[in-house]
Amino acid sequence: MSMHPQRIDPVPAETARVARAAFRKGNLYLRIRDELGSLYEDEQFADLFARRGQPAEAPWRLALVCIFQFLEDLSDRQTADAVRSRIDLKYALGLELPDEGFDASLLCEFRERLLAHQAEQRVFEHLVNQLQQRGWIKKRGIQRTDSTHVLAAVRRLNRLELLGETLRAALNAVAKEDPDWLKGWVPLVWFERYSQRVEEWRWPGAKGQQEQVMDQIGQDGSLFLSALWNELAPGRLRYLSEVQGLRRTWVQQFFQAGKSACGCAIKMICPQRT
Repeated sequence: MSMHPQRIDPVPAETARVARAAFRKGNLYLRIRDELGSLYEDEQFADLFARRGQPAEAPWRLALVCIFQFLEDLSDRQTADAVRSRIDLKYALGLELPDEGFDASLLCEFRERLLAHQAEQRVFEHLVNQLQQRGWIKKRGIQRTDSTHVLAAVRRLNRLELLGETLRAALNAVAKEDPDWLKGWVPLVWFERYSQRVEEWRWPGAKGQQEQVMDQIGQDGSLFLSALWNELAPGRLRYLSEVQGLRRTWVQQFFQAGKSACGCAIKMICPQRT
């Protein structure tokens, strides 16, 4: 992708009118735009992109969205949905109300560019400097943002979404193919736990609690795979594409401590804790 810096226009008039009417008592994201403007400029990220090629989404918006994403503990997909649907975020990002935003994959690509160019500090150090200049935080103190911690938190949320949605897809596929077999053994708590799409879940904010959820999903997926590869289970279920996807994902995402017949772990341990 290529990046061609463009002028950052004021907030569209209709977006501003609706946002002011909706948030008469104020709003964090309206204040950020009013006090800090766009915060970033495309030129700050010019070295991350090629000179030629398909135009990229405005880097200043992606950088600002990364900040919002961390503030609300959202995965990439949840963040893209929020930009598409929320008036306050459209105001902060200078978008027209009908604007559909961008695909969630662009956030991952942007973070990968930051890491590849060792520029991850750039986003957060600039934010901290701006806040310091306005006296909102002290120059020395615990408020200083650590970019490695922020990026690790976002990766953790994306991994949670990947695991949960992969397991949901496999459960739904098996329920459609052989509902009687699934009902015969699946724990009742799973019907509540995995009834909603993962993008609709509200993740706990604390790292330890997020890792507990990840452990739970991992154990559930391992139990499901072990049941599917049991000699009493219908063999055709193992060849469903969603089940194969679950098996591959669990092998990739978890260390193994004792393999079952499917090659997956009986005891699942989350790797790369950050």
